[in-house]
Order: sequence, then C-alpha cells, then structure tokens
Amino acid sequence: MHMGVRRLISFGAPYRYRTYYREHGVRTAELATASWYKSSASAYNGNCVEVSHLSGDLVAVRDTKDRAFGPALIFTRPEWDAFLVGAKNGEFDSA
Repeated sequence: MHMGVRRLISFGAPYRYRTYYREHGVRTAELATASWYKSSASAYNGNCVEVSHLSGDLVAVRDTKDRAFGPALIFTRPEWDAFLVGAKNGEFDSA
C-alpha cells in the first residue's frame, strides 16, 4: 500500500465506522455530497477514478465502478500533489 494513503473511507458505512471517520476529520455526509471529477481523457468503460477536494485540505479518490458503497482513499493535499508530480514524471509507468 502506498505510504501516502492516510485513511480508507467507505461510503454507506455501517454505524460502527462513524467514530473512526470523525477521528480522521472526514464525515460520510461530506463524501456523499461531494463534487466528484474524472479526467476528460478517461474512457467511458468504467475503469476510471474520480477525485473530490474535501474540507480540511484533503483529497478523496474513488473507483468509478463502485460509487455508492465503495471506499475512497483519502490524501492530504501535499500527498496528492506529490502523487500527481510522480504520475506526470512517469514514476508509476511499467518498465
């Protein structure tokens, strides 16, 4: 797992996870009402991720195929920026 991944948040989460979310500064209600975006270059085949900028300088990333109940990876803004720089520089490309 990438060290930048701070928290794993699940939409429609059971009650037992609410305390966990609150402790990490992310409310499930915020995720449920967030504005999500995906790249304009993405195909419409369901193999995409969506990004949302949350309060508290956090960024959420989720799988387009599992919007309703799938998890979102939560990053701080500096972690997300570092990931984008790495992606643009080819750090994650297959050899």
